[in-house]
Amino acid sequence: MSAPTMDALRAALATVNDPEIRRPITDLGMVDEVTVADGGQVAVTILLTIAGCPLKTKLTDDVTAAVSAVDGVTGVDVRLGVMTDEQRDELKTKLRGGSAEKEIPFAKPGSLTRVYAVASGKGGVGKSSVTTNLAAALAASGLRVGVVDADIYGFSVPRMLGVERKPTQVDDMILPPVANEVKVISIGMFVPGNQPVVWRGPMLHRALQQFLADVFWGDLDVLLLDLPPGTGDIAISVAQLIPTAEILVVTTPQQAAAEVAERAGSIALQTKQRIVGVIENMSWLELPDGTRQEIFGSGGGKTVAESLTRAVGADVPLLGQIPLDTTLREGADTGTPVVLGQPDSPAAVALRGIAKGLGSRARGLAGRSLGLTPAGR
Repeated sequence: MSAPTMDALRAALATVNDPEIRRPITDLGMVDEVTVADGGQVAVTILLTIAGCPLKTKLTDDVTAAVSAVDGVTGVDVRLGVMTDEQRDELKTKLRGGSAEKEIPFAKPGSLTRVYAVASGKGGVGKSSVTTNLAAALAASGLRVGVVDADIYGFSVPRMLGVERKPTQVDDMILPPVANEVKVISIGMFVPGNQPVVWRGPMLHRALQQFLADVFWGDLDVLLLDLPPGTGDIAISVAQLIPTAEILVVTTPQQAAAEVAERAGSIALQTKQRIVGVIENMSWLELPDGTRQEIFGSGGGKTVAESLTRAVGADVPLLGQIPLDTTLREGADTGTPVVLGQPDSPAAVALRGIAKGLGSRARGLAGRSLGLTPAGR
């Protein structure tokens, strides 16, 4: 058997993605040295971004599997090193698209990421459950998805999406954990235990800014922001930091909740943001005989959609109605979104339908450069 060629080994290593950054390790400068000894024994030195990389075992296994599949390889020895400060600086500049300075990629005129801010007028309407399930459904359809848990005081997204580890920090860049193929960041990943966060407005703004600028999100198709209920500091900060973000309003059928939800949606009039539509949660309970029991009344979602349509002067559709379903609550508690764990359940079917509509929407031209220049005379 002939010895493996260096080209073949490099090609194999190019198929290995860093498990956090989700890019080939060859493109990231992580492959330091590759040697081939007599008899086909290959030694590969991989440079970790930080010494305590939490996924170094997976990276080692992936490199071993890829190199072992090359013809002529009889054994693989993966050695781990750590990047120097200069190498980390080069990596951060590469990840930021050639810019050494931190910036919010979703606010750039050329961004193709659809940003949805999920809002509600009051708590308890299932906004976070809707957000996490939409994210999981969008990711399952093949889109690259991220979630910012912007509900600083009432963070719950990590548990609902099954996040099991903390972010990795490479100097001033944060690599978000991935759960169910969704990149996630939350203040809950940085506070010990179940400690409450007691911050005023400027600190909330700074935290959101860091989530958007310091975190390496990569090339996302969709970014969802789970906003706190109401029309407070975070909602205003989102409009300032990502002017092109669009609003999804979550409500329940109850008329009292609908009135509050209208106020949350009406903030778009002041921030000049577009309202994508309204989602009605807890719409009814499906009984064994096939009938529906409307526990919280009916018509709230339609009322909010019609009211916001009149207020903004543009169509604000009712995107879908999600029935009461115990599997939705169970999935949130176990960290397995219902759209993945019980895909045929009534709630999952409704959520996947809403996600399909959101995922197929084209990114608008608002705020984007058309690449045109005046013709010379």
